[in-house]
Amino acid sequence: MANTETALKEALTSIEGATGVALVDYTSGMALGTMGGSKSFDLNVAAAGNTDVIRAKMRTMEMLGLKGDIEDILISLSDQYHLIRLLKSRGGNGLFLYLVLDSNRANLAMARHQLKKIEEDLEV
Repeated sequence: MANTETALKEALTSIEGATGVALVDYTSGMALGTMGGSKSFDLNVAAAGNTDVIRAKMRTMEMLGLKGDIEDILISLSDQYHLIRLLKSRGGNGLFLYLVLDSNRANLAMARHQLKKIEEDLEV
């Protein structure tokens, strides 16, 4: 089991193309931990904004009567992938991992696989 800091560090160093990662509480929009990012890319602002994405998707699923769970949400930009993975692990309810990838260096399928593995090892 990895604590938050260890899990974020593993995501940033082991996932090819990762430039930033955060563990976020989507009920409050607060980042519980961040690693990476840059002066021009504030992970705390991005984390808060992505809580709105999750809430909107959950509302839409409710209106449509969809019963499945959200595994992850992908937002692809011209030069980045933003991967939002809702935690299903014990104690992870209301939390998500947010990963920013350089799309020129990242393998999206591998990033999703590795993020899922990090989630499984994360102790919240």
